[in-house]
Formats: sequence, C-alpha cells, structure tokens
Amino acid sequence: MRAVLQCVSEARVEVDGATVGAIGPGFLILLGVGHGDDEETARKLWGKIEKLRVFDDESGKTNLNLAAIGGSVLVVSQFTLYANCKKGNRPSFTDAAAPAEAQRLYEYFVSLARMSVPRVETGRFGAMMEVSLVNHGPFTICLDTDNL
Repeated sequence: MRAVLQCVSEARVEVDGATVGAIGPGFLILLGVGHGDDEETARKLWGKIEKLRVFDDESGKTNLNLAAIGGSVLVVSQFTLYANCKKGNRPSFTDAAAPAEAQRLYEYFVSLARMSVPRVETGRFGAMMEVSLVNHGPFTICLDTDNL
C-alpha cells in the first residue's frame, strides 16, 4: 500500500459538485492499493500513520500524533499512486490492485481508522473526485509499506 499523508487544517472531497466528506484539522490520506497487499499490509500502514508524531506541540515542535490533537481523517482512494512512468510518457497502472480487491482493502483500511479516530470521512471509491485542502505546515509524507 502507498499513502500520501498531508497534515491539514481542513480538507474536503466533492463528487458531482456535492461534498461527500470533509474534515477539520488532521490527515488527508490519499491511499493506493497494490498487488499483494492484504489486511496485514493495511494494519501495518494504519499503525504507522496513527502513531506518527507530526503535529506541533505547545513549543512548536512536531511532537504530537493524531490522537493528541483530536484530529480527523479524510481517506481518498488513489490508484494513481501506483503509476509506473519508466517507459514512455503515458503512465502504466498495472502495479495497482484490481478494483474489487482495492476497494475491499480501502474499506478495511477505513474501518481500522474508525476504530481509533472519532471522525473519519471518505471520498467515493472509483468516482471522479475533486479534493480540496489547506495543507498545514505544509507537511506532506509519502509512505510505502514495502519500505516500512
């Protein structure tokens, strides 16, 4: 699995002009599922994300995790995180999981987040979405479970 994590002051996702998910301070997580990912992969990734100390403490140091700030999470499916641009100029997405498996693991990841975060919002899997955010920091981290 791959995730692009953005610390946000606020974020929202719209489908066909309607807001389907919105949060205040917390994480916007763009989540991609690859071949070979499973529930253990999702648990490993969520475990890392929920423990990351990337939010400012009272001294302005990045020392607090999501729970410490009472943050929310917005998870948006993003198969394009598995784009392979090695050959030519048109990305290949063959490393991304098949849609049915990707959706199953995306929903499992969201369920893990909901077990420990009071407010978890989502985009709509497979839809054309417009994502808006105010990046706090700005602070953006790329995670790949192959490297955890």
